[in-house]
Amino acid sequence: MKTHFKPMFTACMLGIAISAIACQNNSIKAVQTDDQKQDTSKFLTQPLISDIYTADPSAHVFEGKIYIYPSHDIEAGTPENDNGDHFDMRDYHILSMDSINGKVTNHGVALDIKDIPWAGRQLWAPDAAYKNGTYYLYFPVKDKNDVFRIGVATSKTPTGPFKAEPQPIKGSFSIDPAVFTDDDGSSYMYFGGIWGGQLQRWKDGKYDANGSKTDSQKEDEPALTAKIAKLSDDMLSFAEPVKDVVILDKEGKPLLTKDHDRRFFEGAWMHKYNGKYYFTYSTGDTHFLASAVGDNPYGPFTYQGTFMEPVQGWTTHHSIVEVKGKWYIFYHDTQLSGKTHLRNIKVTELTHHADGTLGLIKPLKK
Repeated sequence: MKTHFKPMFTACMLGIAISAIACQNNSIKAVQTDDQKQDTSKFLTQPLISDIYTADPSAHVFEGKIYIYPSHDIEAGTPENDNGDHFDMRDYHILSMDSINGKVTNHGVALDIKDIPWAGRQLWAPDAAYKNGTYYLYFPVKDKNDVFRIGVATSKTPTGPFKAEPQPIKGSFSIDPAVFTDDDGSSYMYFGGIWGGQLQRWKDGKYDANGSKTDSQKEDEPALTAKIAKLSDDMLSFAEPVKDVVILDKEGKPLLTKDHDRRFFEGAWMHKYNGKYYFTYSTGDTHFLASAVGDNPYGPFTYQGTFMEPVQGWTTHHSIVEVKGKWYIFYHDTQLSGKTHLRNIKVTELTHHADGTLGLIKPLKK
């Protein structure tokens, strides 16, 4: 491995200092001095919301309105470690916007960990979907044995509250569910994340509590990668066995474990543009967002390059959505707090090039 979490966290925690933070009921308001506010000029965009910390924004357009399903970061007091235990989130707030750059409404708690019967700890990055009059919230959380599983909750409104199913989705594991619905109405879930996301502990099909803490540790073999499964018609279960999302280089060879600048780490997303399927993801410890393009939802996908440079902060997690004929990427950084586990969500426009690549986004001005 090139690096480990702790040194990177320490380096990336250097950011805008917060002069005062008021914490009450897991709601955190950042207050900055006039001098500190001047530092915002180095960022490409500004936070969409500042009354709570938010991350991992999953954006969708439902009935002509933008809804954002983010993680809700809190200062839980959980010690920092390489497994990401300090990302100790306990509920989800849903946000909405009538338009890009419009007013953001915080609709409050949509799902609390205490209302998920099988949950243990750590509500990480969610996603949402809609079908046949029902809204679905997909979420990863560690079960009572400290193993990440993926659950689903339902509501008749996009803002919830959502009611969780009594058990996780059978056959699910790891983190970062992302649900894509194709033009024919078929829906697919992409998921997985190495290191703290535990994907490497499932390499033989069963969870190994004593498995690797990082990746496969086989540097010259194909890298561990995201998973995909078609969802059932009721959107509550997998309709097929889980498959690998294969990412190939331009020569048709799988990306290798040692290729940290290109291989999958976490944060999968799928969108369709001009008949092509764009699989986008985070490279994790090298902090890039990368894209790969295929001809169907399963792939294989051919690596196209980096489309977002590193943000301020350790993690990079995004979603891509079309709004009124333009494409946008929602992402996060640590502008408000300077702390890797207290993030804030942002949005900027995304460009598609004719050659299949995405326009490079520089979240920090040089």
